[in-house]
Amino acid sequence: MLPLFYCSLRGHSKKEMDMLAEFSIIPIGIGAGVGDKLAAVFKFVDASGLPYKVNPMGTVVEGEWDEIMKLIHKCHSAAMKSGERTLTRIAIDDRKGKPGRIEEKVKSIERRLGKSLKK
Repeated sequence: MLPLFYCSLRGHSKKEMDMLAEFSIIPIGIGAGVGDKLAAVFKFVDASGLPYKVNPMGTVVEGEWDEIMKLIHKCHSAAMKSGERTLTRIAIDDRKGKPGRIEEKVKSIERRLGKSLKK
């Protein structure tokens, strides 16, 4: 997968972003190498304008329910075009009135530890 990094809020409206969603998409039945297929799917995440972080096991996005679900649906549909089966896993952390959590959750742990975490 891609290294961990942060995408800015470029082009995103100033709506309050309460929800974090981590998702992973796994095309099944196309062989062991899925990097090219995932890179094609990931273009939708990058083009969404939502803040996101990629990690080796999935992607975390921050935004409102409808825009996140629309994005995950696009990604899942694109993966289905490349094969007969796709497994999509979604975990949601929804908290009212707490925007900016994609960065703040990690910073909170770092403050408690008194050091930076590996990123």
